[in-house]
Amino acid sequence: EVLALLVLTSPLLWGLALQLHSAVTGSYVPGTHSIALVTCLNEQIARDIARAIMDKRLAAYVNILPKSSALYFWKGELEESTEILLLVKTRTSKIGELSNYIRSIHPFEIPDIVSLPIDQGNPLFLRWIGENVPRD
Repeated sequence: EVLALLVLTSPLLWGLALQLHSAVTGSYVPGTHSIALVTCLNEQIARDIARAIMDKRLAAYVNILPKSSALYFWKGELEESTEILLLVKTRTSKIGELSNYIRSIHPFEIPDIVSLPIDQGNPLFLRWIGENVPRD
């Protein structure tokens, strides 16, 4: 009972237990990987950021989606612009490092970076992400 309680309350041990379960059963552990959404001013900036992310091996895959319209408040004023969206597929454990790196190279004063855990997906694709993004 004490060992089970320790595993359940320790994030590190819990993570190791989930990895072991996944390895033994071949099942995907929801939340192991994430998609980060990053907005960029134009396509060149989006490509530069995507390339930099890939060069650092912070992601396995980056989609660059075409222009979209955006409405947002900036310094008390309603703004409207067009942006390019990056969909960055990576390990959830890399989101903090990925976010810090993007903030260091992004031209926006406050870059729009959010992430969502992947609950389910093609097991072969999810395994591929894990194979292409080094563990911490």
